[in-house]
Amino acid sequence: MLDARENILDAGQRAVAHKGWAAVGLTEILGAAGVPKGSFYHWFASKDAFGEAMLQAYFATYLAEMDATFAHEDETAVRRLMDYWQGWRRTQSLNDCEGKCLAVKLGAEVADLSEPMRRALEQGTGAIVERIAAMLEAGAIDGSVVAFRDSKAVAQSLYGLWVGASVLTKIHRDPTPMDDALAHTERVLRPA
Repeated sequence: MLDARENILDAGQRAVAHKGWAAVGLTEILGAAGVPKGSFYHWFASKDAFGEAMLQAYFATYLAEMDATFAHEDETAVRRLMDYWQGWRRTQSLNDCEGKCLAVKLGAEVADLSEPMRRALEQGTGAIVERIAAMLEAGAIDGSVVAFRDSKAVAQSLYGLWVGASVLTKIHRDPTPMDDALAHTERVLRPA
């Protein structure tokens, strides 16, 4: 039974990452998951409840991957941060974002339409910013990152830069905004 729930979440994530929230119907998600409609309502009270669960599952996976990147304590904090940003550039450039960029894909689309999904996005992106801030602080300790007065504000700014670069990359179908974000991030992080 749990497999059906996971299949629905996985199929929904793929479909929504490709088409957006409004363009994807339950019939499409259930068909891709290979489960009957009744299975959906066994697990989710509504499409919004499904969206909230899908975002929570997405962020759980994303944060686990982020934690794995940041866990390499044999590397400096700046190297781990740059590995994270380079991974972002590699997985979220152009059309190669299926299942990888739900915060970018859905942030503007659902924030005004669904309060539960907005909260899930807020919590997930907040957890990302917290992890970046912690790595900035670790970098200040190991000397590989500039010591910032407010690491959380810098982390929020960098995250916003990358979300914006992701959107511009999609609009222009050109990875230059990602390249610019990578270069800017490195300049911001490195001690003079």
